[in-house]
Amino acid sequence: MGHTLRPVLISTGSMVGPVVRIAPNEYSVDDPAAAKIIYGSGRGFTKSPWYHASGNPISPLPNIFVEPNPHIHAQARRKVAAAYSMTNLIQLEPFIDNCSAVLRSRLEEFSRSGATVEISHWMQCYAFDVIGMMTLGKRFGFLDSGEDIQGIMSSLSQYLVYCANVGVFPEWHKTLFRRQMRSKTVSGLSHVREFANAQLEEKREKVETDEEAYGNAAEDFVTKFLRLQAQDPEKITDADISSVCNTNIGAGSDTTSISLTSIIFNLIKHPRVLQQLRAEIQDHESRGTVSDPITFAEANKLPYLQAVIKEGLRMHPATGLSLGRVVPPDGATLAGQYFPPGTVVGINAWVAHANTKVFGHDAHLFRPERWLDYPELVKEREAYFMTFGQGSRTCLGKNISLMELSKAVPQIVRHFDFAPDTESGEPEYVTENVWFVKIREFHCKVYSRQGR
Repeated sequence: MGHTLRPVLISTGSMVGPVVRIAPNEYSVDDPAAAKIIYGSGRGFTKSPWYHASGNPISPLPNIFVEPNPHIHAQARRKVAAAYSMTNLIQLEPFIDNCSAVLRSRLEEFSRSGATVEISHWMQCYAFDVIGMMTLGKRFGFLDSGEDIQGIMSSLSQYLVYCANVGVFPEWHKTLFRRQMRSKTVSGLSHVREFANAQLEEKREKVETDEEAYGNAAEDFVTKFLRLQAQDPEKITDADISSVCNTNIGAGSDTTSISLTSIIFNLIKHPRVLQQLRAEIQDHESRGTVSDPITFAEANKLPYLQAVIKEGLRMHPATGLSLGRVVPPDGATLAGQYFPPGTVVGINAWVAHANTKVFGHDAHLFRPERWLDYPELVKEREAYFMTFGQGSRTCLGKNISLMELSKAVPQIVRHFDFAPDTESGEPEYVTENVWFVKIREFHCKVYSRQGR
């Protein structure tokens, strides 16, 4: 199912219309007006039971991603939302710069050695270390070793497979979850918890004994929440802090690495776009309006860069399954069809982003210029941009991902060239849809642009 669902849904939708039945009581909908109803705040559509398998049925820890009750979700989200605001995240730029410097050093090594690099693996190493720095103030060390430390990556992948499949039969989750947690395939997740708990306790002690010194430095998520907890223990609990750690690390590494890999792939595949992006960066370099490393504020002022990022996210959204919601008690009419209460409906970002009425007749092509088109058209496309979800359930880590991409993409393309290491000479990869649409087997040679 994972490898074929997207083309099947797109081709089926083009033949029969915007509504496709994908399960006995579930429908995939491709309609911009329906998106506003399904995901709009206060509309009464709750997350489908499929999401239950992504939660821990035997843990009292809150889970913002899984929580179906909109009121409980809103309350839990309010507790932590300020930390994910762009205003706060800007303060964490040094953490990204730290990891970017290590990534650059590793890519320079590969350039000198002539080694073939599996791009998706190294982008995940980078994303894991960045989210470790931003969340815990310490890198996991993936960029240093280049290996899957303690099986963390493979364990997370196995857990995603579990969530995607068991979500279809949520009534079995509690039974199967206990068995899953005893298996060796998720041992890496235990290492993540141990690593996070060790950093948590170390930081708790520093916050209590060295508050003034810490106040002068960039504060990672855990430090910020520990400081808030010290001010008001009832507002931020240990459970809240653990939940933030789990959410950031569990979702923040795969999604960003997938997006970054997809953008690199498309830039290699489309030299014209790469050339235009470099020209924009070089123009700003000559005017002294971008630094090295580039700041997020500077990157935001590069319109073609932002269009490239947006187009990469459109062409390869990180999530590859329908964002299912349960129709409320009054029923709903979507895309001209009535759905009774209890029906599961949802929109798949891969299908939505192939909608030619919204994104143009060339929606199947990577063309960043579509985001620099007439303002009315861009506004319409923005409204049906599903990469981070929509409404009150929009991905909490959206700003983290956008900041990482805005800083990483220009640094990579200004310092390195990539040549596909394939028989065809064209960039190639394979994908696996395990809720996140992972990219595998993307092999390239790396060449430093130093002195060019």
